Amino acid sequence: MIKIIFMGTPAFAATVLEGLLADERYHVLAVVTQPDRAVGRKRQIQMTPVKEVALSHDLPIYQPEKISGSQEMADIMALGADGIVTAAFGQFLPTKLLHSVDFAVNVHASLLPKYRGGAPIHYALINGDERAGVTIMEMVKEMDAGDMIASDSIPIEESDNVGTLFGKLALVGRDLLLRSLPDYVSGELIPIPQDESQVSFSPNIRPEEERLDWNKSARALFNQVRGMYPWPVAHTLWQGQRFKIYEVSLAEGDGSPGQVLVRTKKELIVGTGQGALSLKTVQPAGKPKMGISDFLNGAGRDVQVGDNFGQ
Repeated sequence: MIKIIFMGTPAFAATVLEGLLADERYHVLAVVTQPDRAVGRKRQIQMTPVKEVALSHDLPIYQPEKISGSQEMADIMALGADGIVTAAFGQFLPTKLLHSVDFAVNVHASLLPKYRGGAPIHYALINGDERAGVTIMEMVKEMDAGDMIASDSIPIEESDNVGTLFGKLALVGRDLLLRSLPDYVSGELIPIPQDESQVSFSPNIRPEEERLDWNKSARALFNQVRGMYPWPVAHTLWQGQRFKIYEVSLAEGDGSPGQVLVRTKKELIVGTGQGALSLKTVQPAGKPKMGISDFLNGAGRDVQVGDNFGQ
């Protein structure tokens, strides 16, 4: 039985952890995850999805603010694990920690060397990629730069967004890890170096990237909206205030970028630099998230054809 320390934070990582716990070939000694954080408008303290899984299995849990040089790192190294498995952990692992085990691998949600960094699923959608995938790679000090152990991919559907694609790729990553890890540990599966000439990066989305530029094409804006749903959420301006847009669909129409082209009780179509978008789920400033018909019959009842978003 392979003794493992698991490190991860979001639901993507929790799915991978559950796979390891259900497989009799592995013994998860402990879990390392990010500290509990205050979230939402009410700033309620919330534990990570990985911590929730660990608690349900009575696993030891470590939550260092920074693992490097911490007492938690010393305690982890004393557990006697054979290896470390990480998945969307959110911290770099010190070289000393990596060298304390026989192996350290990461489940990364991209087809490396494409999209190294913290937001690979967001970028795959925003850039209109046809496929997304997962790579199992060796851990090194440089971000997502280790040799590749295995990879697998799935098509990106028109209906996909960050949330749905995270869920799908979590299952891909779980199954890929369980298939490849035994052969890697035994030495039968030899990792392949990444092609440095093909490297691209997917840094965490910056606030300014969340804002929609209506001069872009409808397809580019459609990809941006779904590439930020359900987080961090794209937005524009409406009557000088932030107006969040959660879901849209491509629509027929031709008009000025940001201009309202069609307005009925159930439909709001806005022009772009090329084509048009039908807004589906929105959130005006100071209001809850709502379907477009609720907006048009409430806070947006004064919206008229010819009005403009983004101003």
